[in-house]
Amino acid sequence: MIAHVLNPGTSGIKLACAEIAPSTDPAFPRQLRVELVREELPLETAPDELDLGDLAARILAHTAHWPAPRAVVGRGGMIGRVPGGTYLVTPELAEQSLRCGEQGSGDPSWLGAPLTLRVAAARGVPGYIVDPQSVDELLPEAHMTGVPGVRREARFHALNARAVARRAAYEVGRKFAEARIVVAHLGVTTSVTAIDHGRAIDTTGMAPDGGPMGARQSGPLPTRAVLRLLQTHPEPELLRLLGRESGFFALAGSADLSEIEARQQSDPVAQTATAAFVHQVCKAIGEQTAALPGRPDAVALTGGIARWDAVVDRIERRLAWIAPVIVLPGELELEALAEGAGRVLLGLEGVREWSAGGVTLRPPQALIGASALSQDD
Repeated sequence: MIAHVLNPGTSGIKLACAEIAPSTDPAFPRQLRVELVREELPLETAPDELDLGDLAARILAHTAHWPAPRAVVGRGGMIGRVPGGTYLVTPELAEQSLRCGEQGSGDPSWLGAPLTLRVAAARGVPGYIVDPQSVDELLPEAHMTGVPGVRREARFHALNARAVARRAAYEVGRKFAEARIVVAHLGVTTSVTAIDHGRAIDTTGMAPDGGPMGARQSGPLPTRAVLRLLQTHPEPELLRLLGRESGFFALAGSADLSEIEARQQSDPVAQTATAAFVHQVCKAIGEQTAALPGRPDAVALTGGIARWDAVVDRIERRLAWIAPVIVLPGELELEALAEGAGRVLLGLEGVREWSAGGVTLRPPQALIGASALSQDD
C-alpha cells in the first residue's frame, strides 16, 4: 500500500513516498512496517506568502513519477482542541486550518491540511492529517493554575511524541493503548509529556510556555525575571528571545550541538551549559513521571539532542531507576504520518471527522482490501 506524505516546514516541504505493510507480529497488529523514499521541495519564500494552488501543483509535479497512492497524508496544524488520532481532511477542516494559520502562530503546519486536500483531490484518494499540533487530551487538573482565568495549554511536539511513545511501548513489549510512557523531545525546542494508555494527560509544554532548555529554548524562568524582561523587551521580542534565542545558543554561543559536544573536554562554558541542560531534562521527566497514575513502562528520549551519546548516557544514569530508557533520536514525523493513514486504511483504527460542532470518531473500516494490498506487497 502506498501513501504520499507531506510535512511543511519554514524552508521547504518534506515529502515521502511511503510503502506501508501490515504488522508481522499478531500480538501488535498496529505496529505497521513502513519504508520511506524521502525528498524535499524547497520554498523560496515564507509559507504565508505562497499561493496554495501553485504550491499544490508543484507537489503534484514533483511526485508525478511516484507510484499511485491509496491516500495522501499531511502534518496537521492548529484546528482547535482535539483528541489525538487520524483525521479525514474535508474542506471545512482545511478552512479551519487556514483561519488558525492567519492568526500568526509562526508554525507552517497550518499548510498541511489545505495542501493535503488539494493533492488528494487531484490524485482521487482520501486525504488525512495525523495528531495535529492542537491535540489536547490533558487531564482537567493539568490545565488548571492557581490563578482564575489562567489556563495551561497543551503545546507539545504532539505528532512525534505520540509516535515515539507508540514505538517505545512496542520496545518494552506493551501495546500503546495499555502503556504508560514519558516522552522527552529534545531539540531546538523541547517538551516532556506523560502519555497514559494512549492519552497525553500532561506536558511541560514547549517554548515559550514550558519545557527544559534546548538548543534555542530558554527553559523555565522565575516569574519576577520574566516581569523584568518585559520592561525592556516588547512582547513579540521577548517571545522570540525565549523560544529562539536562548538555551545553548545564548549560554554557549552556538545552537550547533555537535560544536558544543566537541568543546566539552576543554570549555567550562560548554560544560556548564550542558550540565544545566541535563539537570533540567531530568527534573522535567521526574515531574511528568509523577503526573502518571502509576510507574511508567518506559522513558523515551527523542529529538536531535538524543543523538548526543554522552548527554543521553548522563540522563539515562540518573533516570534508569524509574523505567527502561528508550532512545529514538531525531524525529519520526514522516513515519508517524504514514502509519496513521495506514491504521485507518487497514481498518485498525477509526478515522476522526472534524466539524465546527465537534469531532466524530467513525468506527474502523478496512478501506483497503486484501487483494489491493497484496498488489503493493
